[in-house]
Amino acid sequence: MLVLKNNSLQDRKNWTSAGFVLPQYDREEVIERTLTEPKWLHFGAGNIFRAFIAEIEQTLLDEGYENTGLIVAEGYDGEIIDMVYKPYDNLGISVTLKSDGSTVSKVIACVAEALKMDINGLSRLRDIFAKDSLQMLSFTITEKGYSMRGSDGQLLPSYASDFASGPDDPVSFMGKITALLHHRYISGAKPLALVSMDNVSNNGKCLYEIIRRFAEEWLSFGHVDDGFISYLDDPKKLSFPWTMIDKITPSPGSDVANSLRKAGLDVSDGILTTKNTDIAPYVNAEETGYLVVEDSFPNGRPLLEKAGVILTNRETVNKVEKMKVCTCLNPLHTALASFACMLGINRVSTAMKDEDILKLVKRVADEGMPVVVDPGILSPKDFADTVINIRFPNPSIPDTPFRIITDTSQKLSVRFGETLKAYMNSDSLDVDNLYAIPLALAGWCRYLVGIDDEGNTFSIAPDPLLPELRPFFYEYALGNSTNYGITLQPLLSNASIFGVDLYEAGVAERVIEYFTEMMKKPGSIRRVLHDL
Repeated sequence: MLVLKNNSLQDRKNWTSAGFVLPQYDREEVIERTLTEPKWLHFGAGNIFRAFIAEIEQTLLDEGYENTGLIVAEGYDGEIIDMVYKPYDNLGISVTLKSDGSTVSKVIACVAEALKMDINGLSRLRDIFAKDSLQMLSFTITEKGYSMRGSDGQLLPSYASDFASGPDDPVSFMGKITALLHHRYISGAKPLALVSMDNVSNNGKCLYEIIRRFAEEWLSFGHVDDGFISYLDDPKKLSFPWTMIDKITPSPGSDVANSLRKAGLDVSDGILTTKNTDIAPYVNAEETGYLVVEDSFPNGRPLLEKAGVILTNRETVNKVEKMKVCTCLNPLHTALASFACMLGINRVSTAMKDEDILKLVKRVADEGMPVVVDPGILSPKDFADTVINIRFPNPSIPDTPFRIITDTSQKLSVRFGETLKAYMNSDSLDVDNLYAIPLALAGWCRYLVGIDDEGNTFSIAPDPLLPELRPFFYEYALGNSTNYGITLQPLLSNASIFGVDLYEAGVAERVIEYFTEMMKKPGSIRRVLHDL
């Protein structure tokens, strides 16, 4: 039986004969060098990091382009570190699920240290931030990690508290990051790149603006000096590159665990933490993956291009990111997920076999395509065609609509709001020609009712705004004669959720019309979806 521990890897023959790809470097040497001269520190220890970011570093180490590994820190769910890092000596298994049904299982060994952002972890992080060798911070903290305000527009309490208390003991994740940057500033104002890899429009700008806001507030309270502001604003000292990342990384699948056990690995099924993070000692992901990064690194960088990362300028990154997040993938995912959940479909690949859902996905892409700017390095049409015809239908990917619909309130403003804005600002495009996008928005609202198309209740996926959203839908029942135009008005006019006021955008009435029809009786969701 193969065990995911350092000493077990010494028997390389057993691992390779079982079909596992092993690291091609001396892990002990890499760990020792990384702990003393860290170059790359990543925040967000979840599945996308282990399936994609860590694999990039593993490739660089395997091919001799790097001699240090990664340090990862988790600021939201510390159980990830306790459950799938520490028990396995920071090793992991990455399983690539190809569309032809074959798989590749690789032992990921490049993580030298895994930290929780508690008292002990922050102490260690301050040591790392003071190192001259540190070149790069990267982030996969999901869209909600960049939210400073609730849906009511008010500053989140943790941010307000951190603004007043200063950098000594912040509570919020971004407060801790800013405090660590302040420590690097007082340790010699050393250069560094902060690279957001999250699906947030203009992610580098968003990261900069939040950190800059902290610094301004701390300056006003007398917690920091003017030099810290200058440090943040000096591109020769700190950079905030824009990026686009794309790799479908579903929650760990039990069928993947079964295949690993058949290969001889002692591995358990996935674990759900108390914060609803679905994790395991292994990750599974599709073969396709894109990472496009603005090449701005004031303290140098790893040779990322040697591992398939596309380095380019900010304008091109912006075009690629908008192409993917606003049109060619993410909105298609969201549209699919709402309806699949309500129709009792529990696999993305299965949903893509549903003729009505497939047509909706295609139409959402078609409606967004007129406002996409071709980035030059990736064709929008080819990208979307690959998503629709190869990536989403991949039967080997154990991806679920439930995973995709999680935290949707944090995603709509980018996934649909940017397209609506483009239509509103266009002289040649008419929002009256939009049907699929309003239907997708109506589908999400109908999903929040928590009643499926057969009239049965179902569990709604986690979302940070559920306490504020659910009251809109508590009293709803199929067949009621409710005037949804009145009850939904405060929600549909909320630009912080949708990116625009849907009334000003000219689509609110259509959203209400679709929602009303889908609330009439069991079977109405299918009928509306099919008719449109």
